[in-house]
Amino acid sequence: MNKRLITVTTVATVSKILNFSCVDGPGNRLVIFLQGCNYRCKNCHNPHTIGVCDHCGDCVSHCPANALSIRQNGSGKSQVIWEPALCTHCDTCLDVCPKQSNPKTQRYTVEEMLAVVRKNSLFITGVTVTGGEATLQLNFITELFTQIKADPALNHLTCMIDSNGSLSETGWLKVMPVLDGAMIDLKAWQEETHQWITGRDNHRVFKTLNLLAEQQKLHEVRLLHIPSVTDFQAEIDDLADYLSQLPISTQVRLNAFQHHGVTGEALEWPICTKEEIETLAQQLEKRGMKNVVRPAVVLS
Repeated sequence: MNKRLITVTTVATVSKILNFSCVDGPGNRLVIFLQGCNYRCKNCHNPHTIGVCDHCGDCVSHCPANALSIRQNGSGKSQVIWEPALCTHCDTCLDVCPKQSNPKTQRYTVEEMLAVVRKNSLFITGVTVTGGEATLQLNFITELFTQIKADPALNHLTCMIDSNGSLSETGWLKVMPVLDGAMIDLKAWQEETHQWITGRDNHRVFKTLNLLAEQQKLHEVRLLHIPSVTDFQAEIDDLADYLSQLPISTQVRLNAFQHHGVTGEALEWPICTKEEIETLAQQLEKRGMKNVVRPAVVLS
């Protein structure tokens, strides 16, 4: 009996691609934003990357440029179609989406994404995959990084992941051989605070930090300071003690909470001033932290 070889193509749902960024890892980076997240952070600055479009069509009638339409696909199911040539990127569709999703996502195979990387390879030092939560599409990331490392024209590029740290140890070990580094968000120190902000506990986050540190792949820990909401100052001694045990090469990047992009109750939270972020930095440095990175700009 003849057997037909079936090739499965790994495809990712992509929210956005930045051809150049100097804030998403070391050097000049191509940044791939993958759609979908397993956290529901009250303070999310990109809430439209949380959900995956279910093609309900609620956004179609709201588009002032008529760049969205709903049609039947080959299976007879409704599908929202985005016309980039008509789109003015007013983001009305993002504002009205009941799923915190984005009808402007695009599907990329690994080969299609490699073509984007090759086009920009002379101008960048690496590729960062972020989200949403990037590791929800781990197979795509692993295949993409593997192909980059195997290509003589691309293997000079560093491959990094920006993550909330929720991936299992098994998942990290899968991508580890082709991973140059990861940037991990620590949303809060205490589990209760983390649960309240994100909807998830932080056990996996600490396991991720410890594993990446052991493997010398922890590039950066990110702390978003939200005055009176996050607990970093209240737990400063324990926080500093933990961070001081990480590899000396690991950056601790402080970010100051602002209202840009957030929705709901987080708009009522106090923004973080330059003085408050500087106080937190000094408290960490006073306790022996050597690699604290302050935000380049604080709006307030």
